[in-house]
Amino acid sequence: MIANPPPWPGGARCAVAFSFDVDADSVVHAAHRAEAPAQIHALAHMRYDPFVALPRLAGMFAERQVPVTWFVPGWVIDTYRPQMDVIIGNGNEIAHHGHFHEWPSQQERIDEQGALEAGIERIRALTGAPPRGYRAPYYGLSLNTFDLLVEAGIAYDSSLFADDVPILLKTGNGSLFELPVPASVDDYNQYVSSRALDHLMTISPPDTATAVFRAEFDALWEDGGMWVGVWHPAVSGRPAQARAIAKLIDYMQAKGGVWFATLGQIADHVWRLTDAGLWTPRAETVPFYRDPVLR
Repeated sequence: MIANPPPWPGGARCAVAFSFDVDADSVVHAAHRAEAPAQIHALAHMRYDPFVALPRLAGMFAERQVPVTWFVPGWVIDTYRPQMDVIIGNGNEIAHHGHFHEWPSQQERIDEQGALEAGIERIRALTGAPPRGYRAPYYGLSLNTFDLLVEAGIAYDSSLFADDVPILLKTGNGSLFELPVPASVDDYNQYVSSRALDHLMTISPPDTATAVFRAEFDALWEDGGMWVGVWHPAVSGRPAQARAIAKLIDYMQAKGGVWFATLGQIADHVWRLTDAGLWTPRAETVPFYRDPVLR
């Protein structure tokens, strides 16, 4: 059913990339600004990220020898620098997620560029190298985002529900790969019901949520696709949800034929295939429209 899957390393049937958006309480400050200090409930909810969830999740993935791509806003790196140590190493990747989890689509170009540069600077200071990849806060890409990413040397984005395999995005300044996300694997859709965060969903039992994630994996495994999990430590790092993730990893490992990789490793792989003429990705020019279709 997938028309053009890339050949995966070692003859694997599919690629699997676990990723977490480590927002911490940046989202509370960005949303409430001067009123944020009074948002005690929301702040406590999101500070679970660095203080409780990160050590738990990092240890769980390391134990299973599965790498993780951690998308971390620059402000979170600054504010929780000691807590960042648990996600460095073990083959993990630190990728860009804005500076203050700001909406790119609500920024002027110069402000979006400033946030991009600030996040790159913080990741370089943390890891010794600039980030390879980017995920837009709130998936809120702007008309300028992809040009700015190419100018900054970013190799991939992972913000769009655009395909089942990597696709090549062409801009006026060059190209980068999109590593698409299956639409049903964001944990907010399964677990988050919080008036303080203004996000009210029916909370799924972890086994029910994992059944959704596993169904996506099984279908992509059959057809040679790429499965990308998009989760948040303050949500999926809770005990019941983390145990469900562990069971999902065990299921994938038992099934076999899986290449567990960071998104950066996947981007490097498909760039090599493309440059060598071993695979031709579907290509799109972005932004898709410069002018309104209807006025």
